[in-house]
Amino acid sequence: MSGAVLVLGGRSEIGVEVAVRLVKRGHGTVVLAARRSANLDAEEAVLREAGATDVVRVEFDAADVRSHAELLRGIVDRHGPIDVAVTAFGVLGDQERAERDAAHAIDIVHVDYVAHISVLTHLANLLREQGSGKIVVFSSVAGVRVRRANYVYGSAKAGLDGFANGLSDALVGSRVELLIVRPGFVIGRMTEGMSPAPWSSTPDQVADATVNALRRGRRVVWVPPILRWVFAAMRLVPQPIWRRLPR
Repeated sequence: MSGAVLVLGGRSEIGVEVAVRLVKRGHGTVVLAARRSANLDAEEAVLREAGATDVVRVEFDAADVRSHAELLRGIVDRHGPIDVAVTAFGVLGDQERAERDAAHAIDIVHVDYVAHISVLTHLANLLREQGSGKIVVFSSVAGVRVRRANYVYGSAKAGLDGFANGLSDALVGSRVELLIVRPGFVIGRMTEGMSPAPWSSTPDQVADATVNALRRGRRVVWVPPILRWVFAAMRLVPQPIWRRLPR
């Protein structure tokens, strides 16, 4: 296949697993963009073992929104068109700290929402210029109805989900597609030490669902699918009960 796979958040377990599956479907070039990009040996090895012919590492600081336009343009100029761009960066943060420390709360929202607005806007413009391409946005069920237990992170995901929905509509007719992925609790490095929630999934399961949804041209995918119906019902839970629910 022509065009590179770009993973913004190249250390992300889910992002790398998505790239592995795309490599096995014929993509040869993968661009891993992350901070400390020199330390991505393990991720590159996994991709090369899957069959990638070229794995490129690019230094990427999601929080530095002023750098995004030049970074993304440079990737296209040096490595050719982007076929699939995966925005896999983000932070959970510390909810208790964020309730006391406004700067920490702002840091969480900046990376999980503001930085995504910057990256997605630049990506959309680049892919429109190409006349093709796909964007994968990782939202979360945490943003469907924000819970007291993780409202800082959840509010950022709620904003991201709304922005991605609007951008998806704006891209209709452009030959650029956007997929919103809404996983529940994902068991992995990011949630290490936390008790898994009901209907949890693994990075492999999220990646499988994501690539299948890309192949089918879907707009939204829930992982696992039952969460779509669970959260439809949860919208009806009275607020006094909702606020006592755990993370």
